Amino acid sequence: MHRKLAHSFRLLSAASLIAAGAALAPPASAAGPAKPATADRAAAVQRAADNPYQRGPAPTEASITAEKGPFAIETIPVPAGSGTGFNKGTVYAPTDTSQGTFGAIVVSPGFVSPEAWISWYGPRLASQGFVVMTLETNSLLDIPASRGDQLLAALDWLTGKSSVKNRIDASRTAVMGHSMGGGGTLEAANKRPSLKADIPLAPWDTNYSFPNIRTPTLIMGADNDFIAPASSMAESYYNNVKTAPEKAYLLLKNAGHMTFVSPNTTIAKYSIAWMKRFVDNDARYDQFLCPAPKPDANIAKYLDTCPNG
Repeated sequence: MHRKLAHSFRLLSAASLIAAGAALAPPASAAGPAKPATADRAAAVQRAADNPYQRGPAPTEASITAEKGPFAIETIPVPAGSGTGFNKGTVYAPTDTSQGTFGAIVVSPGFVSPEAWISWYGPRLASQGFVVMTLETNSLLDIPASRGDQLLAALDWLTGKSSVKNRIDASRTAVMGHSMGGGGTLEAANKRPSLKADIPLAPWDTNYSFPNIRTPTLIMGADNDFIAPASSMAESYYNNVKTAPEKAYLLLKNAGHMTFVSPNTTIAKYSIAWMKRFVDNDARYDQFLCPAPKPDANIAKYLDTCPNG
C-alpha cells in the first residue's frame, strides 16, 4: 500500500505541472434530460414556503447545465494578509440580494496547483446563487490536512470579516476541492460536522478514516485517473464515510485526474444540484439526484443514498 501511495504521489506531482488546459481526457458533456417539473403554481408557492432558502427560478436541465446561472455576479480579489490561516484568493458573489442571503462555498486546488486551475468553479457556482471563494493555498506543497484547515479559515473569514459577509447566511456553508484539495475537503468536513455540504473532486489523501463527517458528501472520481485511482481513493472514501446523512459517488467516464481543472458540464451539473439541495435545502433539485442518474456517455458509475428516496 505504501509503495502504491508513493507511486501515486509521484504521478500527482508530475501531472500537476501540466498546463490547466491539458486535461487527461476530454470534458464530459451534459447528461441526459431530467424529468421536467410538473407541480402547479400553488404547489410551487407551497414549496417556496417550505424551502425558505431556495434562490433563483425553478431549475431545468438547461438552467443547471448552462455556463452562467440566473444571478449577475461580481469578482473581488482577496490579497494575501486579508485574513489569518489562509493565503489569498478570489470571491465571486451575486450582486442581487433581493431574495435574501446566500450560502457560502470555499474551493481548494490540488498539489502544486495554482488557484487558476479551479477558478472556473467560482463564477459557475456563484451565478447559481452562492458566494464562492477560490483559494491560493499557503504552499503549493500543502498536505490535505493543511488544506482542510485553510478551507475552514477562509470560510470563517468569508462569513465573518469579508466585504460580502452581509450577503451570506453563515449557518449555510460548504467546501470543495480537487486532488489534495479534495482530501482537504474531507478533512475539513471531518473537523467541522456543521458544514451543510462537501464535494471532494478526485480526492487524494493517505487518511481513510473520517468518523466525524455528518455532512452530505458528494465524491467524484474519474475512471482513467492514474494519480488518485478512483477504486482505491474516491470510491474507498465514499465507502468509509459511514456517518454522512446523505452521500453519493459519481465516477466520470473517459476522464482523468486533470479533467476537474477545466470547465465540465457533468461536474458542474451535479455540484450545483448537490449544493442547492443541501446548502439551500432546495427540494426543487431532487429531480437531478433522485432517482439516481444512470450510467451513460458521461457517467461510468453512480452510487448514492438518494435524498428523500
